Amino acid sequence: MTEPQALPPSSDPPPPSRRRRPWLWPVVVVLLLALILVAVHRWRGGAARFGRGPLGPKGPVPVEVATVRRGDVPIWIPALGTITPFATVTVHPQVSGELERIGFAEGETVHTGEFLAQVDPRPFEAALALARASLDRDAALLANARRDLARYRALITRNAVSRQQLDTQKALVDQAIGTVEGDRAQVRTAELNVNYAHIVAPITGRVGLRQVDAGNYVTPGDANGIVVITQMRPISAIFAIPEDDVDGVLEAMHGGRKLEVDVYDRSGDTRLATGVLLTVDNQIDPATGTVKLRASFANRHERLFPNQFVNVRLLEKVLHGQVLIPDTAVQRGAPKGVPGTFVYVVDAHRRVSVRPIVLGPASDHEVVATQGLVPGMRVVTEGGDRLRDGATVQWRGAGS
Repeated sequence: MTEPQALPPSSDPPPPSRRRRPWLWPVVVVLLLALILVAVHRWRGGAARFGRGPLGPKGPVPVEVATVRRGDVPIWIPALGTITPFATVTVHPQVSGELERIGFAEGETVHTGEFLAQVDPRPFEAALALARASLDRDAALLANARRDLARYRALITRNAVSRQQLDTQKALVDQAIGTVEGDRAQVRTAELNVNYAHIVAPITGRVGLRQVDAGNYVTPGDANGIVVITQMRPISAIFAIPEDDVDGVLEAMHGGRKLEVDVYDRSGDTRLATGVLLTVDNQIDPATGTVKLRASFANRHERLFPNQFVNVRLLEKVLHGQVLIPDTAVQRGAPKGVPGTFVYVVDAHRRVSVRPIVLGPASDHEVVATQGLVPGMRVVTEGGDRLRDGATVQWRGAGS
């Protein structure tokens, strides 16, 4: 067997992919260094905007500050309530008949005793005349029976009549007296019916929509009546508070204080009226653990409307001479490893320090600091999320 012959070496150049490019690595290194420099520059710029550099504070941090003050804090009990009138009356006719005319305009305010409607009075006037005639007739019979009784008493002394005749005459007189009293009752009933045909307002209040028109036959059993009258001034609100707050309210009421009650609209932004607490219910609702209260409001402009939903605030008491800070100054977390609430206090050199505090009641965007602060201190209210202990700050009007 013959051995294969070796091929002669090729004189062609190597493929392009296998050629060496010695200039490529320096270019890659330069690009990487440029990207690193750009990233570092951007990071330092961002840190500078937040007042921090890679090694610590870099320039003062813009913040808003407030001064700790001493003042009074009202303690409000919030609740949900419903406007409820003191009196609501559905006016029903008390006699049956044709409704002749209406004497009110829908939506107007009427006063007690004012004319509202007229039922045809003629049947009742006729019944009254008949009752009076019966009374006159029976009164005449009674007078005649009394005269006969007087004669029998005179004759009995002379034995001209018997004792039985005298007793019978006495019974006739008593019978006539009873008949007359019955007639008088019939007269009063007929007079009442005549008065009932003239319908007047039983209370002072605002009338609603008319439920029946003139010309209809009305009866006392009509379900809707003629009109509904609602007392608008004054008006009340019924609301419920937790049973845990009842002791403080009762203590204030027993001490003779009139507790202030404010009502706000559904959104809770607009105050509608201010009134006083009237009474506390006599039992706790076991299903909700709350107690109902009623407050009274003058409602001169009638901004409160029956069955209106309102937000209620009951002023239980006022704490005097408390250390107050804005609620926006309170920070929560673990400064220096101690969890709880704290504030950033600004010293005379515009440096901040973490100050743990103990909070008390809050009211109207302010909160009581029971421990940790004294009046006159400055605390940071905005920008605290960009601060750390020892940072330098500046605020509008603070100078350079």
